[in-house]
Amino acid sequence: MLNTQQTISPVDGSIYLERDYANPEQITLALDLAHTAQKAWRKVSLDERKALCTLAVQALVSNKHQISQELCWQMGRPIKYAAGEVNSFAERADYMIAIAETTLAPIQQAEKEGFIRYIRKEPVGVILVIAPWNFPLHTPINVIVPALLAGNSVILKHSSQTPLCAERICQAFTQAGLPEGVLQYLHMDHDSTETLVASGKVNHVAFTGSVAAGRKIERAAAGQFIGVGLELGGKDPAYIRADADLDYAIESTVDGAFFNSGQSCCGLERIYVHESVYDAYLDGFVALTKGLNLGRPDDPAITLGPMVRSSAADFVRQQIADALQQGAVAQIKPSEFAMDQSGSPYMAPQVLTQVDHSMRVMTEESFGPVVGIMKVANDEEAIGLMNDSDLGLTAAIFTQDLDTGIALGDQIETGTFFINRCDYLDPALAWAGVKNTGKGCTLSSLGFDALTQPKSYHIKTKL
Repeated sequence: MLNTQQTISPVDGSIYLERDYANPEQITLALDLAHTAQKAWRKVSLDERKALCTLAVQALVSNKHQISQELCWQMGRPIKYAAGEVNSFAERADYMIAIAETTLAPIQQAEKEGFIRYIRKEPVGVILVIAPWNFPLHTPINVIVPALLAGNSVILKHSSQTPLCAERICQAFTQAGLPEGVLQYLHMDHDSTETLVASGKVNHVAFTGSVAAGRKIERAAAGQFIGVGLELGGKDPAYIRADADLDYAIESTVDGAFFNSGQSCCGLERIYVHESVYDAYLDGFVALTKGLNLGRPDDPAITLGPMVRSSAADFVRQQIADALQQGAVAQIKPSEFAMDQSGSPYMAPQVLTQVDHSMRVMTEESFGPVVGIMKVANDEEAIGLMNDSDLGLTAAIFTQDLDTGIALGDQIETGTFFINRCDYLDPALAWAGVKNTGKGCTLSSLGFDALTQPKSYHIKTKL
């Protein structure tokens, strides 16, 4: 096996950068350093940890222009939007810093004569963060900042598609003055990563990626009694009710389906529309989709960049071809998008109608610029179809009747339920999924729970 990883840019197919994989000795040294550093770091006051994390966020944001360019070339994010992830990195980190004092405070129990009783939240130790390429800044920071605030050390392993993101994050914390070993990155292949998970020297693993890879991580961690947080796939639905504000719903759902070329865990992949507004909604959705501008993401005018690699685009193309063979109707002619080329990562957006759940494109995660739109007769049919999935990250309903919308949301099997929005993470809310989307959560005050362990103090004051 080669000892070097290459990042092939989807922009033009060139080798954007190369990095050596960490060898076993380097991995062992990083683990030893992480354990040593964590013992000292946990003694640092929370105020100091907060101040240092704040400085690190500022350092990364100050490098926004360069990082945006690197994001564009590593994974194909249009430069028009690349800086937005730096901003969301800061938004999430700042929120976790702001709530840390309250969230990590000891839990005082009711007064009991002759006793002092409280529960402290202790760090668990060394946290391994395995980060994805599709949102390579704000996904890992969901864990890194609360882990550091709680007194843990962190080892960061990024996708081979976005290794510079790991380096830039660690660089920012080093610039802020974080002690050596508290936050490190390792460039590793899949086998080395699984070996690290199974080593017995990691206390918690936070993984974002595919369901198949999540199963491998869970197997590697088995028998160690360590925490494993898994944010896996999504096949997220939306329902457009008869009373929805159609113009608003169309704009929101087109963005929800095609932002990042559909390469979002919580992107919309299937849409159900009440029959009374189906034609109007579909006409508007298709018209707005045709207005997307597919091309090289380093062009500021581009709104739809390439997929991360040709093989990913070919997978989606095959889903579409299978659906068309089964009777689906394509609403977009790929020829209308000049950059669309078979066998390349540049792929036109596609809207499919006359679809049903016998088709892979409606049940299997696409992770690309395609969405299936189905007509439904009523709320009951829509909810049944929304729940007909082995994944459950987010789901959205567009309606002006909030009470009914909330009541319907209670019936949907999902980690996050939206009304009149989609494809968004609020750092004040827990980010979690159900079914094969995984287990555990990040963000909100609950995002600290997996990164801490309770320690009870039961003190008798009168003998």
